[in-house]
Amino acid sequence: MQNGHSGATLGRHKHTFQLPSSFSKHHHPYFTPAEVQHLSDKQRGKLSASQEERAKQQACGFIEAVSSKIGFPRKTIATAQNLYQRFHLFFPRKDFNYHDVSLAALYVSTKMHDTLKKPREILMVAYAVRFPELAAKSKTIGGEVDMDPVTVEHDRQRVLAIERLILETICFNFTSKMPFPYVIKLGRKVGASKRLIKFAWRLTVDSHRTPVPLMYPPNTVALGCIYTAALLSTIEPTASSNRDDGSDRQVANLLKQKGDWEATYMAEAEDLEEIAHILIDLLMQAAQNPSANTSPRTPSSPSPHPSPRNQHFSSSGPPHTPQILYKSDQLLQLKITMRENEHPPRPDRPLSTADLSAVYSGNDVFHLGKNEGTVRFLFGPPGVVGHGV
Repeated sequence: MQNGHSGATLGRHKHTFQLPSSFSKHHHPYFTPAEVQHLSDKQRGKLSASQEERAKQQACGFIEAVSSKIGFPRKTIATAQNLYQRFHLFFPRKDFNYHDVSLAALYVSTKMHDTLKKPREILMVAYAVRFPELAAKSKTIGGEVDMDPVTVEHDRQRVLAIERLILETICFNFTSKMPFPYVIKLGRKVGASKRLIKFAWRLTVDSHRTPVPLMYPPNTVALGCIYTAALLSTIEPTASSNRDDGSDRQVANLLKQKGDWEATYMAEAEDLEEIAHILIDLLMQAAQNPSANTSPRTPSSPSPHPSPRNQHFSSSGPPHTPQILYKSDQLLQLKITMRENEHPPRPDRPLSTADLSAVYSGNDVFHLGKNEGTVRFLFGPPGVVGHGV
C-alpha cells in the first residue's frame, strides 16, 4: 500500500526514536476553529492562506464534477469533500496531487454510503473531466478516454495508497451523519418558509466546500445554514412575497438571539454566527471571481447539474457559469452589520488541553500512515472513549 507515497511523504514520517510495539489512535469527529487553523497552518507549507483556499475550492469542484458525471447522490459528494479537507489537516498539500486525494476521498465516501464504484471506474470518469478534448475524440459509447493501461494502473495504486491514509484519519469509522435532513426538519420547526428551506439546503451543499462540517455537528450546520439563508434573504434582489419576507426576518431574529431554542435544538447562537461568516466569505469569493469554475453555486442560481430531462449543457462540456446574485460589497456590509451586533465568541480550545501542539503532535498524529506495530483504532477523541463511546 505504500507504493503511492511520494518520497517527501515517506521522509516526513522518518524519525530517530524507536516506534512503540502498540499504540492507539483516536477518532476526532469534530475540531474547534482554533484546531482547524492550527492544523491547516502546519500543512500549508509555503502556500498563503488564499492559495490554500483556491487549491481547496479547485479540489472540491473536481469532486463535484466527477461525482455528478457518475451520478453519485449528494451525500456521497458532500462526504468526499469533507474527507478531502480532513486529510489535509494531517498531511501536507505539497506532498500530494489534489486529483489523487480527491479521488481517494470519493472512493472512501462511496464505501461509507453504499454507492460503491471500483477505483478504475472513478478514474476513467476523472480522465474525461480532466481531459475533455480526449473524451470528445473517444469512440466508445460512454465516452471513456483511451489512456495508457500502465498510467491507469499507476494512478489506481496511488489512489489506493491514499485511501489507506484517509481511512486512518477517520480511524476506520464509517459513520457519517449528514446535515441535509436536519435542514428540512429544523426549518419547519423554526417556521421557515419553503423558499427559505430550499435556500438553506443549497447553502448546506456549499458548506461542504468549507471546514464547517469538520467543526460542527449536522444539526448545528443545518441551523447555521438556515440562519445564513434568512440573513441573505433580506438582501436578495429576487422578488418574493411579503409573507415570506416577514417569516424570513422572524427566523433571523429568533436564531440571532440566545434563548430556549438553543437547548431545544442543541446549538448555540455564537456557532451559527461563525457558520454564517464562513458561508458569506465563500459567496464573496464567488462574487469576486464569477468566471472561476470552482465557485459555489448559490441557492437561487440555475442548477449546474440539471436532470437528463432538461439538459442545459452538453454532458461532455463544462456547466455554464452560474449567475451571481450578490455583490461583494453587499455581502461585506452584511458581515459588518453582523459584527456590530453579534455575541462574544465561545472559548476556543480543544477537548483535553489548551495546548494545541500537545494534542496534535503525539502518537495519534505521528504514526498516521505507518505499518509498524499494533494499532488500536478508537471511535472517539481522548477523554471521551470509554464514556459511552
